[in-house]
Amino acid sequence: MQWQDDIKAAEARITGHIVETPVLSSAAFGRDIALKLEQMQHTGSFKCRGAFNTLLAADVPEAGVVAASGGNHGAAVAFAASQLGHRARIFVPEIAGPAKIGLIQRTGAELTVVPGEYANALELAEREASESGAMQIHAYDAPLTVSGQGTVMSEWERQGLDADTVLIAVGGRRADCRSAGVAGRQTQGCRGRADDLVRAARGA
Repeated sequence: MQWQDDIKAAEARITGHIVETPVLSSAAFGRDIALKLEQMQHTGSFKCRGAFNTLLAADVPEAGVVAASGGNHGAAVAFAASQLGHRARIFVPEIAGPAKIGLIQRTGAELTVVPGEYANALELAEREASESGAMQIHAYDAPLTVSGQGTVMSEWERQGLDADTVLIAVGGRRADCRSAGVAGRQTQGCRGRADDLVRAARGA
């Protein structure tokens, strides 16, 4: 499938820019489980995978990049842009967590806190991109973002993933679908749901 090739390309592209996060084994819940510790990734979440994949694959304009975010995506884009030498403008809603706002500010990105919710931040980000010529990096509705996030599971495969069930915390469905798709290759029980998620992300 093309999306599997996209993830492989993303993994090759972002290697050296992201942390290969460790896996912790535990029997704390009465059975053997393994935890992929993505909180040890740059900026504390898997979002840097998609941000780096997008920036490394794209021809970033001189005007830089724009992103709307509830927190994690904005921090990831801001960090990746700072590492790669691009200007970044991040729009977050006023309900964004103070820790994420502080993290974005420390990267040197231009931050705008928008009254209202995520949709309001997205509207202003889209307007800024249109008026300035900056490239917008969407938090989930973009193939390069999603393929980058999917490298969580392909990386875990290389680390020896051996499971009959994989649990993935779901926020934006498109951000999780390709990880689920990779998991579907590994675990029979995940396959049906993974296919559903991938079809949803592709608009099928």
